Amino acid sequence: MKKELPRVLIAGTNSGCGKTTLVSGLLTALKRREAGLRAFKCGPDYIDPMFHASALGVPCRNLDLQFFDENTLRCLLAKNGGSLSVIEGVMGFYDGVGMTTQASSYAVAKASGTPAVLVVDARGAAHSVLAVISGFLHLHPDSHIRGVLLNRCSAMLYPRMKQAIIQQFGGAVEPLGYLPVMKDCTLESRHLGLVTAQEMTDLREKLDRIADQIEKSVDIQALCALAASAPALNWEAPALPAPGEPVRVAVARDKAFCFYYEDNLDLLRDLGAEIVSFSPVSDTALPENIQGLYLGGGYPELYAGALSQNISMRRSVRAALAAGMPCIAECGGFMYLQRELEGRPMVSFLPGTGHNTGKLSRFGYVTLTAQKDNLLCAAGEKIPAHEFHYYDTDHNGEDFLAQKADGRSWSCGIAGAALYAGFPHFHFYAYPRMAANFLNACRKEK
Repeated sequence: MKKELPRVLIAGTNSGCGKTTLVSGLLTALKRREAGLRAFKCGPDYIDPMFHASALGVPCRNLDLQFFDENTLRCLLAKNGGSLSVIEGVMGFYDGVGMTTQASSYAVAKASGTPAVLVVDARGAAHSVLAVISGFLHLHPDSHIRGVLLNRCSAMLYPRMKQAIIQQFGGAVEPLGYLPVMKDCTLESRHLGLVTAQEMTDLREKLDRIADQIEKSVDIQALCALAASAPALNWEAPALPAPGEPVRVAVARDKAFCFYYEDNLDLLRDLGAEIVSFSPVSDTALPENIQGLYLGGGYPELYAGALSQNISMRRSVRAALAAGMPCIAECGGFMYLQRELEGRPMVSFLPGTGHNTGKLSRFGYVTLTAQKDNLLCAAGEKIPAHEFHYYDTDHNGEDFLAQKADGRSWSCGIAGAALYAGFPHFHFYAYPRMAANFLNACRKEK
């Protein structure tokens, strides 16, 4: 299959260079003139896509070559892309698994034929910015970098910087503008990254102010022309399980549980699920007439008091699981099912207590090997996943073996015929059969 899809990838030199702030403001500015605008995020990030979704009013999708192959990436990009698609990179442009470019923003640009724009932090630099740009242009053949945006650059300095870039690179890379320091528009951070979009009461005002500045200092027309120069996407439809009888799956979606890949929910729908959202924080019980339960990650530790005080919901969840309702519980959802979190009672369906370690625990991509038949797969089957959490528990389970690319491994996960609960997160397109297996178990429940 083939599709014309104007698109551009906004990448950074490193984490912290300001690309998420810039991209969120850029999306807000572009939305004023592009009704069919869509956003994507490289890598396994959950939080940045929330800012994109807040800017656009439509979901942002993840593109991750550690979870699926290049063909599937192009398929999801084509399926979800719009009249203009903006892809935000992950970490530094070339940063992938370990010291490689595997699953990097560069790899996504190559796999999708997408022109890239490099965000360079110009604060405290002048001529040295040219060395940074040159290094990124020439480190690997055909970098796909076609434009540059200077972040934290003054209006007085930019005209000279623009001219220097043109003279130095002779049109190989186009200076597309700058964003000055905007202290009143900073997006706050916490231990897993930015504070989530739904927690920022003034987010819309901040994004509008950034967008107003971008309208003045970024050549939006040239950026759109660069996106329009992207070649047509080519892909083959990936093999997916056949849809089955409809079932209703309750999905926890509130300020405590908000880490979901939109393509996961779409795949569940495509395979026959009706998604029914509910709030473990504020609802009194699970939705009626459901056959499955999906508890994603998020920040249950920030709302442990409210979750604990909602006794009727905790009882409702425990009773459903005790009766055999199929359930996927990832990371925060896993901690919610345990006995306690920071000393506060939780659902108590599983043993274990959650606590803050003060540091990242078992961070990064892993491959899970099932140690026994379970809800998601058979013994011996392997599923790509990732972990990213500061909290840990004293009962992580041992029904999967997690292995990193560097050889480190550990046991994790509590799994059975109707349950997966553990810290690792999944992207269902990494192994679509696990979504089908989950829904088939829900059909048995029905």
